[in-house]
Amino acid sequence: MADGLFPDSDPEPAKAPYLVLARKYRPTSFATLIGQDAMVQTLRNAFKSGRIPHAFMLTGIRGVGKTTTARILARALNFEDETGPHPNLDLEREGIHDRAIIEGRHLDVMELDAASNTGINDIREIIDLSKSMRTAPYKVYIIDEVHMLSNSAFNGLLKTLEEPSEHVVFILATTEIRKVPVTILSRCMRFDLRRVPPRVMTEHLERILSQEGIAAEPEALAMIVRSGEGSVRDCLSLLDQAISHGDGKVTAATVKAMLGLGDRARAIDLFEALMRGDIANALGTVRELYDAGADPQTLVADLCDFTHLVTRIKVVPAAADDVSLTPDERSRGAELAQKLGMRALSRAWQILFKGYEEIGKAGDALQAAEMVLVRLAYAADLPGPDELIAKLTNAPAPAAETRPVRNGGGVAGGPQAVRQIAPRVEAAPRPTAVPQAFANPRSYLDLVALAGEKRDVLLKIALETQLRPVAFREQSIEVALAPGADPGVIQTLSRRLKEWTGQVWGISVSRNAPAGPTIRDIKDRHSEALAAEAQQDPLVQAILDMFPGSTVTVKTREEQVPDALYEDAFQNDLEDE
Repeated sequence: MADGLFPDSDPEPAKAPYLVLARKYRPTSFATLIGQDAMVQTLRNAFKSGRIPHAFMLTGIRGVGKTTTARILARALNFEDETGPHPNLDLEREGIHDRAIIEGRHLDVMELDAASNTGINDIREIIDLSKSMRTAPYKVYIIDEVHMLSNSAFNGLLKTLEEPSEHVVFILATTEIRKVPVTILSRCMRFDLRRVPPRVMTEHLERILSQEGIAAEPEALAMIVRSGEGSVRDCLSLLDQAISHGDGKVTAATVKAMLGLGDRARAIDLFEALMRGDIANALGTVRELYDAGADPQTLVADLCDFTHLVTRIKVVPAAADDVSLTPDERSRGAELAQKLGMRALSRAWQILFKGYEEIGKAGDALQAAEMVLVRLAYAADLPGPDELIAKLTNAPAPAAETRPVRNGGGVAGGPQAVRQIAPRVEAAPRPTAVPQAFANPRSYLDLVALAGEKRDVLLKIALETQLRPVAFREQSIEVALAPGADPGVIQTLSRRLKEWTGQVWGISVSRNAPAGPTIRDIKDRHSEALAAEAQQDPLVQAILDMFPGSTVTVKTREEQVPDALYEDAFQNDLEDE
């Protein structure tokens, strides 16, 4: 009988527990697996020809579908209907064993997590089970994160992979393929599962939202796809979170708040202000974004991302067609790519990238971020070398930022213009190096040139830095050793001259010769004289005044040093017998 405590009506059935999107829409066949077309085509051909390997290796980032692919493979290997077992990769209909395999309860399909089962005993258990009776065509063992196995476990598995049972298939999955021994890899058919492209991922999320009857803003999906970084599971988890956060709707505002992202449009405004050198406007924008909940380090990371995007669009204009970009990023990024030069973008990237690390170490992240942006704003306003020279000489500034970049990475003009302002000393014709074999050098400079012609770099350096000629005659050389010189260079020189000229040369070391300069000393003095002369140039003086602490350095090659300097230093250099 019913009373007030026990009503006649049956209680409402309990609601089924909520199934997250990543599990609800987990692919159960290769037809529903997205982003892995190359792998599916390879497997389809293998199944069609009957060339099915006994071991597979699946590798890729987290959430890209390694375990899902392993389960689909197990289902395809064990497909069986009323007519009997036969491999069917397309899986257009459900077989006898499919439901149990999909739900993970089939006795012949065993999944092992190598992160928690790392020892040899776990592998021995698999080996023993592989010899037992089976109800499906194949016994399939799926070992996830296989790189976590111990060395002894790998050795035990290796023996089984070398001589597998006829109806046993191993499917190994890992995110760290380099940690798997080569001996294991060589016995598996390897498949690298790729990150799912943004366009494919966006279409996948739109299909799921359509089936769920949930509206979403394109900008919100773009942010989710970008944050997911090609991982299907990560994108679906973020989408699940965004639906809950937005109370059944996916909007850009809720996704920004959920991910802690600043407004992308405001970040672009900030970037433009920094590139104009408008630091007051930039600092005001940073304060507003910070008060709205944006993290300073994340804000600098957004500026890094946008700098990279503008650089990509400048180099490859088609990059603006990426579906994961917001409308503001697509249009304003292309506009900025036309206005800004590669030099300014590279400089901005370096400052922001270094600043990101500084903010992470700073006690006050907002202060550190503001100082990074101040540095960028003032650096963006600095002229380049060619603009600086044009300004100092009152000449029209060259269009440095619009010059084409050669394949080698250099730009016409620029630093070359700075080097040309130093006065140049025309060198007199030098004695040519000895091109033919067995030709005798006529002077000490010819001897140095001969060592360079024979590609004896060590001897050439020794002749320039450790020896000073005292007398040079036919098949006879007298030299003085510089302080700290290696005496063994004399024997080396004598041996080389016999090899190169076919004659025996007498080489003596003078003990009483006055101390004099080596060839390297003469070059250094010549460079210092040129630098002192260049420093007196009014244009160079103006540049040095504009950049305090800078110095002038002139580098000269041997052929740029006048012969008169050598002849004055080596009075007996050209003396013949």
